[in-house]
Amino acid sequence: MDQKVCFVVMGFGEKTDHELGKTFDLDATFEAIIKPAVEDAGLKCVRADEILHSGIIDAEMYMMLYQADLVIADISTGNVNAVYELGVRHALKPSSTIIMKEQDGRFSFDLDHTSTFQYEHLGKDIGSREAKRACCALKDLILAAIDDQQKVDSPVYTYLPALKYPMLTEMEFQEKVEELEEESDRLHLFLESGKKALNDSEFSSAITFYKEAAEMTRQDPTVIQKLVLATYKSEIPTKEEALENALNIAQSLTPYQSNDPETCGLTGAIHKRLWQIHRNTDDLELAIKQYGRGFEIRRDYYNGENYAACLDMLADHRNDSNEIIYNRMRAYKVRLIIIESLEKVAADGEELAERSDRKWILASLSNCYLAVGNDKEANTYEKRFLAEKLADWEQETFIEGKANAQEAFAKFQRQSRETN
Repeated sequence: MDQKVCFVVMGFGEKTDHELGKTFDLDATFEAIIKPAVEDAGLKCVRADEILHSGIIDAEMYMMLYQADLVIADISTGNVNAVYELGVRHALKPSSTIIMKEQDGRFSFDLDHTSTFQYEHLGKDIGSREAKRACCALKDLILAAIDDQQKVDSPVYTYLPALKYPMLTEMEFQEKVEELEEESDRLHLFLESGKKALNDSEFSSAITFYKEAAEMTRQDPTVIQKLVLATYKSEIPTKEEALENALNIAQSLTPYQSNDPETCGLTGAIHKRLWQIHRNTDDLELAIKQYGRGFEIRRDYYNGENYAACLDMLADHRNDSNEIIYNRMRAYKVRLIIIESLEKVAADGEELAERSDRKWILASLSNCYLAVGNDKEANTYEKRFLAEKLADWEQETFIEGKANAQEAFAKFQRQSRETN
């Protein structure tokens, strides 16, 4: 007997729920919850990944949505692809469909009457305790759905009980399942290889892998963001040209209109570095705009820390004493907001331990404390940051931020004395 197939429709990579102002790593959802639950239940797990093939994607997608023994649709962040595919599945099959989402996200349309499995993210990622709980609970739902094929879960067939669903032959279903598995594995390899190369500071290799992934995903924004990061950090052929190349790649993300904190942060970083090369005020103003936008959208600490640093740079570049004071005070207050926000996370040791961005929370707390003159707390968090497993570029980034923080507080003190 052929192994039953579960088709998973969801986004991939990090996606932002703009209404919540939160970013979720959907790959973590798949790897930590969905895939192990499906496989433990004895089914073959095939993921849509929003892309599949560059050819007759519609035919393949519709075939999978119809033929699969089970469909799991994760509609977190209001993913339009997943929501559309869920609707197709509901129209084609009366049963064996599971809807899931991150618990804080709202439905983009009326599904309140439909049973939905919920799970929780900690930051972008999922903690090990929540992953274990959700995986076990989802496995139970899968087994129940497979065992009771007569239970109707489609609202279409619930409200139209006399409707007859279509009957098709197996066609090339098994062959397509194998093809899609290969494509999904290939994409996963490119993304994981790119991530490893980036962490190892092998930026040229990261660029190669992310270019391949971008082509497969039809220039998915998440992949383009990684490509932009690898490009500007490569400093190839020169630092300036790498920045210009990265900025050109980022244009497909419409960065100056974007509400995505990651896009804002990346373009802010590029303009900040261009400012450091050319001292063109336009670049500094754009860096402030982009970092500030990313910070205001969801109080993102990465954007916030850089926003404050750029405000300090702007103060250094001004002659008017009132404007200098204004910008330094803005920077100081941004850092206080970051400290207050991150201390709430750091206070929960178990949550902090499970956060995938733990090292950057520690780094930001250290540098923000340093910039407001609290050396004791700054040193405490610096030691905790340095105890983490760090890539060379991560340590260099921290050292650069530390130097900027020390300089910022010295200038803030001097400006305060002069004012008084």
